[in-house]
Amino acid sequence: MTLSALARRFALTTAVAATIGIIPATSGSTPAPGAGATSPSGAASDEAALRARHARVIQAHRESNPDMLCEDVSPDFVQANRGEIKRPTIEERRARFAAYLGSTIFEEYRDLVEPIVHVSKDGTLGWVIVQVKARGVQTTETGAKEPLEFVSAWIELYEKRDGRWLAAGNVSNFKP
Repeated sequence: MTLSALARRFALTTAVAATIGIIPATSGSTPAPGAGATSPSGAASDEAALRARHARVIQAHRESNPDMLCEDVSPDFVQANRGEIKRPTIEERRARFAAYLGSTIFEEYRDLVEPIVHVSKDGTLGWVIVQVKARGVQTTETGAKEPLEFVSAWIELYEKRDGRWLAAGNVSNFKP
């Protein structure tokens, strides 16, 4: 699938999700407060900011840092995975990541492909599509250490509010 086809599919998915209330709706072509239309140089800067945000996600996993994963997250964040849609609070996300990262040491956590980053023409929405490989050791509740290895792909949705990119949603899956 080409990037433009992927962008069209995402735009349609976003419109449907906003219509049924899964993500906040935006007002047509009117930029969000503090966002403004994106110039070519602004789009490149916004894309760089989203790439940097993804790099911090990778770093947070490598360093087992749940607080880093909860930076710049919208209070109305929504996620879809494992057949469920949830709206966890920032505190719930932090607790989940603290438990997960507190019991996991990654020897490897890296991008398998270059992340696909896109910013809407009006500069209010952005998304990052990634595929990562992870390998490490996870300690179970009984104290046993078990190898952990997976490939996961996800799309992280961002909304620019008051000039700041906030994670607004995530849809993820794991390779069988």
